Amino acid sequence: MSSKLFDFSNIKGDFTGGLVAGVVALPLALAFGVQSGMGATAGLYGAIMVGIFAALFGGTQTQASGPTGPMTVVAAALVTAAIGITGSLESAMGIILLSFLLGGVLQIVFGLINIAGYVKYFPYSVVSGFMSGVGLIIIILQIFPFVGLSSAKSTLSVLQDLPRLFSELNVYSLALGVLTVVLYYVFPLITKAIPSALVALVVAALTGYFLGWDVPIIGEIPSGIPNLQIDTMFTNIPPESYTLILEYAAVLAVLGSIDSLLTSVIADNMTKTRHNSNRELIGQGIGNMLAAVFGGIPGAGATKGTVVNINAGGKTRISGIIHGLFLLAVLLGLGSLAAYIPLSVLAGLLIPIGFKIIDTKGLKHLLRVPKADAVVLVIVLLVTTFGSLIQAVGIGVALACILFMKKASDLGEKGIVSETVENLEDEKPWQDELPFYDRYKDKILIKHLKGPLFFGFTAHLKNQIASIDSKIKVLIIRMDEVPLIDQSGLYALEDIVFDLEQRGVKVLFVNLQEQPMDKLRSIDIIPDLVEEDHIFKTIEDAFASLKLTIEEV
Repeated sequence: MSSKLFDFSNIKGDFTGGLVAGVVALPLALAFGVQSGMGATAGLYGAIMVGIFAALFGGTQTQASGPTGPMTVVAAALVTAAIGITGSLESAMGIILLSFLLGGVLQIVFGLINIAGYVKYFPYSVVSGFMSGVGLIIIILQIFPFVGLSSAKSTLSVLQDLPRLFSELNVYSLALGVLTVVLYYVFPLITKAIPSALVALVVAALTGYFLGWDVPIIGEIPSGIPNLQIDTMFTNIPPESYTLILEYAAVLAVLGSIDSLLTSVIADNMTKTRHNSNRELIGQGIGNMLAAVFGGIPGAGATKGTVVNINAGGKTRISGIIHGLFLLAVLLGLGSLAAYIPLSVLAGLLIPIGFKIIDTKGLKHLLRVPKADAVVLVIVLLVTTFGSLIQAVGIGVALACILFMKKASDLGEKGIVSETVENLEDEKPWQDELPFYDRYKDKILIKHLKGPLFFGFTAHLKNQIASIDSKIKVLIIRMDEVPLIDQSGLYALEDIVFDLEQRGVKVLFVNLQEQPMDKLRSIDIIPDLVEEDHIFKTIEDAFASLKLTIEEV
């Protein structure tokens, strides 16, 4: 990462990347604002503040930040709970904005105390179940707006109210919603030069406007710089809401951190750079604090915006700032036009987003991964979708830890203890590897895995292998003493093999035990990613195979 705050050497690419990212973010900011229950304006305010200040102070050069699906779902749950205490949105704003502000403060604290080093230990099954639940919440809560009707605030209430869907639907709203979804999916087949979400928003909104259809619309959007909401945050806060504020602030901080750091990793992979996790959390926290101060919803690193920013030429934090400034310009100049956007059009944008958030990979492998992981995933998904977002994460992490401790205890009784080293190059070859390894150590590395490969170790393993020397052409992974592997471990090995193959590094597995072998086959890592002739029973067999080609590798 550059030591300079601003690097103008790529200003043209940064301007283009930021502009495209802003165009992509605009319709989603409006939609997420409506989804939150605070209105489209809150979505724009949040996108502007988080977009500009997370880019300015964050640790990922190409990150485009703003409201995201998971953060918006939590914000919407908070809005509903706060209204339940005070009776109206206006009187609940103090609770809501104070929670957002405190969430940002906690993110800054996370960055200062290096909590990013622990976020990566969340089990895959918990993250997968939570994200899929969030996707389902977005889809379910948009069913009624999609057909022009007001919606209940909880998923269970929506499902119970489904009969009304068929007796009261607005045909015009339904038509605009369908048009939006069709354009969202079909337009990229024509060209990807213009974001399909923006095309869908503009075409569907203009269609409804010029045909004069009577459909629910966003309504008035204030223009100009938003007012400070500091007084609102610290007045008329009922004492019974303190626990609620702390709970939702913690969830927003943790979720926003995970969301942002996952996007940072994607940006790293695309740009071949390395982000600063702690600085990223500090930047996101500052952005979310300022979003709260101006009445906006919180956000995080947005994967789609970040990807299009990079693809359009963005390379430095200037691109993220331009992305936020573009949204500010829209607020100042075009806010009055956005008032005429039908709510069914926004629903038509959010429903595809909901489907994208659902972790189809984790669900597809539900019957093939270890049963404990599958149970945790399903429980977290159901509690997230139909219960409490806060309880879902807590229950999931607790279950995953208890189940792992049980497995570790069983293995401990057999004398199997995990061990590792900081750098892969520091691993000492075993006695049976010495002759071959000493001869070809400039071309091969051997990784010894010992003990269960589980969620607590996968992040370290991936970082360790990602840093191997570019001269290495073969990685041998010895699994002699790996008795079991969980879902996080499976996907970590999948990512490792895929990334190394992309770099031209051949990966061999030696002495896979029964459970790891079965699980790798069950989700088709073997033979789709790891060919059968790359799997060996003994290290001697692997060396014999390599000896025929090692001089050419």
